[in-house]
Amino acid sequence: MATTTTQTLESPSAIELENRDQESNEHQDDQLRALETDPNADAIMHASLLADSEVPDGGYGWVVVFSGAAITWWFVGASYTWGVMQAALVEQKKYSPATLAFVGSLVPAMIAILAIPNATLIRKVGARATGLAGIFLLGLGSILAGFAVDSIPGLFMTWGLVCGIGTSLCFMTASITPAQYFKTKRGVANGIVYAGGGLGGTAMSFMLNALIENVGIPWAFRIFGFMILSTGLPAAWLMKERVPIRKAQFVEWTLFKDVKFGLVFAVGVIGTFPLFVPPFFLPLYSNSLGLPSAAGAGLLAAFNFCSAIGRLGSGFACDKLGSLTTLFITLLLSAISLMVMWPLSSSLGPLIAFVIINGMANGGFFSTMPTVVGNVFGSARVGVAMGMIVSGWIGGYLMGAPIAGYILDASGGENKGIGPYRPAIFYAGGMAVVATILSAIVRLRVDRSLKKMV
Repeated sequence: MATTTTQTLESPSAIELENRDQESNEHQDDQLRALETDPNADAIMHASLLADSEVPDGGYGWVVVFSGAAITWWFVGASYTWGVMQAALVEQKKYSPATLAFVGSLVPAMIAILAIPNATLIRKVGARATGLAGIFLLGLGSILAGFAVDSIPGLFMTWGLVCGIGTSLCFMTASITPAQYFKTKRGVANGIVYAGGGLGGTAMSFMLNALIENVGIPWAFRIFGFMILSTGLPAAWLMKERVPIRKAQFVEWTLFKDVKFGLVFAVGVIGTFPLFVPPFFLPLYSNSLGLPSAAGAGLLAAFNFCSAIGRLGSGFACDKLGSLTTLFITLLLSAISLMVMWPLSSSLGPLIAFVIINGMANGGFFSTMPTVVGNVFGSARVGVAMGMIVSGWIGGYLMGAPIAGYILDASGGENKGIGPYRPAIFYAGGMAVVATILSAIVRLRVDRSLKKMV
């Protein structure tokens, strides 16, 4: 009797999975037939669909995925734990939060600044060489930053510039390589890769706080750099392409004739402004609530852990609900948490709730965007398209958190309680609302049926 019950419970899910796979294959076949009979069809989309029909959806691709996860552990974790370093530098060196936010923002901004050149570089030298160079520069920059803590220009040059170039190379390696190995599991693969960054940020939040308390800020930077080199270089060595990356134009300007591309580009331009505001300012915000520095590090660790869950969960959601639908959901949650939850967080409980929701939404954005680009614009052009889209993130990466810092300073500063933080929070929330509206427009433009996986 128990056996019969188990079969009854399991059969529908198995049939559902089989039907979903069959529908996905039939949809891909229909796309191929349509492209073959349309004289104006996009040749690169045709090549993408043909290439996707041959991908293993596994094999060595899983090695690439976990190699990418180890790389994102370091470069995403480094960016998202800057708030711990920033809080310590504000307290010990009396630097302005806005200035330090600008130092921290330069690291992810280099991803956008160098996105298009890096897309060309990875095609010429390969994913392995690009990843190794990225990890080396990331570790070197952190070590050098340990000798520059008494100099803002020194921190800009070491942490901001050297680590930033390394981060940009790591980002491109981890973002475009898994797409060559996966189609039906592409969302899951990208989710695992970027979940590594959230987990790295979680571990490093505690680690950096402990290092600062025990060995000081300079040695915290140096030890962090040596850890990056010792574990990141072996992971980068495992990276390799399944097939050579297609030779492409430096910039494919014709993509801007596609309204969908313009909308996705605009989502990234606007949506990146609020992303680094919570991780950069949570430790300072918790200090303004009268909590100890360990609590700030704990909140940042929780934010990064929830980011990891969001990155992985969004990967699954992309494969089940569609990448554009998932992008809309993550941005909507981000907007709600910033506009409603954080401004009302006057004690630890509501602040924890904000950290959970915003952390998951924040991480979901990063793991969803590569899947959106690969699915909507073709895996054969994912390198060029990602390079173009990410280059539009320079404003949000570079100025998103510093603008919040300047608003905080103008509102009274970090030592006047939590009231001065609210204008900066509403600025970030407003940007998230605009990005959410744009993502809804592109989702509905692709297909108005909310029941379809898009």
